[in-house]
Amino acid sequence: MVMKAPVADARNGSVVDRLVGIDLARGLAVFGMYAAHLGPDPGEGGLVGFLMELTHGRPSALFAVLAGFSILLITGRKAPKSGIAGRQAIARVAIRALVLLALGSILGCLGTQVEVILEYYGICFLLVLPLHRLSAYQLGLIAAATALVLPQVRSSLLSVAPNLLDPVFNLMVNGYYPAVTWVPFLIAGMAIARLNLNTLAAHWRLGLAGVALAVLGHGGSLLALSSRALTETSLWWSDVDGVFEPSKSSLIVKSSWIAAPHSETTLSIVGSTGCAMIILAACMLAVDALPRLRKLVWPIIAVGSMSLTAYVLHIAGIAYLMKINIFKDESLSTLFGFVVVISTFAVLWLRVFQRGPMEVLMGRVADLARHIR
Repeated sequence: MVMKAPVADARNGSVVDRLVGIDLARGLAVFGMYAAHLGPDPGEGGLVGFLMELTHGRPSALFAVLAGFSILLITGRKAPKSGIAGRQAIARVAIRALVLLALGSILGCLGTQVEVILEYYGICFLLVLPLHRLSAYQLGLIAAATALVLPQVRSSLLSVAPNLLDPVFNLMVNGYYPAVTWVPFLIAGMAIARLNLNTLAAHWRLGLAGVALAVLGHGGSLLALSSRALTETSLWWSDVDGVFEPSKSSLIVKSSWIAAPHSETTLSIVGSTGCAMIILAACMLAVDALPRLRKLVWPIIAVGSMSLTAYVLHIAGIAYLMKINIFKDESLSTLFGFVVVISTFAVLWLRVFQRGPMEVLMGRVADLARHIR
């Protein structure tokens, strides 16, 4: 979501030296995030409510997986960079993490009531960075192990200190995107990045693996909840009923078995990772199998190539509209307006510049790493 975007030539529609499917997936994640923050309440029901419900939690998980992918784009995807180049790459990721922490704190002070994810991403970057030299197999094993163990660790910590207000504890354990249960997403993205994704067969394997994980996570939750005669069976896929903290005694029996986004359980992490892999594989397959599709979905790709800019602009936009008292309730018209404005901005910007404004700023700050020897 927030890494340096390789060069894209928007004027002739060609994309140079990058995986276009990654940007398409990022763009879809941006729009999914917009839908979660600006779209109608899923509780309204119907087709629109169902679609809005799908956007709750899953776009942020997709962003996290893609963030892990991007870490290896910087530190060396096929083989880890070594020597001075390796040390500078590590420093670039660390600097980006610190910038995200600062930027997330600033956006959080705007009073939009949107749960800003950037601070959590910054912490996650620092936590997974030591793993950047591992193989795809090793990263996959660690992703699975952390998805299994860390939710239990978080549950234990919350039972000991459920109301601790320490900011570090909040970012690591008790926040909306607790780092301790979000690092598996980034590690999974790092494992995917280490794979050879140059063939259609590889894309199909990635998608099928995603289907298997989605079925394991969400299907396993559905079976578990049904076998326990629980009435809230929507918790196997939907968080419309709220965020469920394992520390709440009334939900402690159910919490280990629900797979709703933001429930921070093993099944939730597995299911959401699977959904992210399906979307990523579908984007890669689509742009490879249908070359003309690139022109059709170019606005989405453009937004995806400057996803940090798109994220910051939508938070700032909400804050500004609230300040001048013209921000309307969440609705399709509000959502559509933000999508059109940001898409138009991204397309026009890339006709002149190679990267989004926030990406340029991030790149210049991270370039301080060049002084490391």
